[in-house]
Amino acid sequence: MTIGGIIAIAGGLIFLLSGIKIVRPTHKMLIETLGKYKKTAGQGFNWIIPIIQKGIYVNVTEQMVDIPEQTVQTSDKLNTKVDAMVYYQVKDVKASEYNVNNHRRQLASLARTTLRAVMGKLTLTQCIQNREKINVDVEKTLVKETKSYGVEVLRVEIQRIEPPEDVQESMNNVVKAEQDKIAATDLATARETEADGKRMADIKIAEGRKKASILEAEGKSEAFKLINKEFKGNAIIEKKLTVTENSLKNNSKIILTEKGINPQLIIGELPLTKK
Repeated sequence: MTIGGIIAIAGGLIFLLSGIKIVRPTHKMLIETLGKYKKTAGQGFNWIIPIIQKGIYVNVTEQMVDIPEQTVQTSDKLNTKVDAMVYYQVKDVKASEYNVNNHRRQLASLARTTLRAVMGKLTLTQCIQNREKINVDVEKTLVKETKSYGVEVLRVEIQRIEPPEDVQESMNNVVKAEQDKIAATDLATARETEADGKRMADIKIAEGRKKASILEAEGKSEAFKLINKEFKGNAIIEKKLTVTENSLKNNSKIILTEKGINPQLIIGELPLTKK
């Protein structure tokens, strides 16, 4: 084999190998022929014609754009430093490459402008307290403005809002005052609850003593009634015995009934005889 043949074979191999393109699952590849869009290639093995065709890789996974720190003036004329992150994903590979020049840079610039516009309508306090609302408002605007970019804005997250030092100190003092007020209120409530508990306990003790006194009085009353009833019964029996004794002494005739001696049924003064 001549040297020319070897060179030709080597050149052919180099030509074939240089046209091999491997696309990972995280990417897609735009293929251009002589500068004109030809097709979009998916993952795996692909071959293009060297020199004549060109392959452009496009990442189709979720990506992040860092919004550099900037100074924003709020509606109450206070300057604050803020930075954020924008998360997006390429949905239309062709549009992301041909409809906008460097969609990442364009997205970052648009996010900075939108963030200033949204926060400029709010006071500093509202900005600090309503980060989620700011995130949502910026995201809605970006979704609307980037439709032609071929990307989908997934979410926006504000990383930091830093007010001026003097304003921050004043806000800290306000927060501390509010916390002291809450602590004082909680202490007063706790003491009031403790006093109510003690008062209720005293009431329960008094009610218990009252019920005990009532029960004791009722017991004494019932005992007195029983004693009185027993006394009356003994007095009646004693009276009956006295009448009977007097009747016997006077030789009177008495009538015995099933209920005992009935003094009212004494008939005359008949002598008693023994049989």
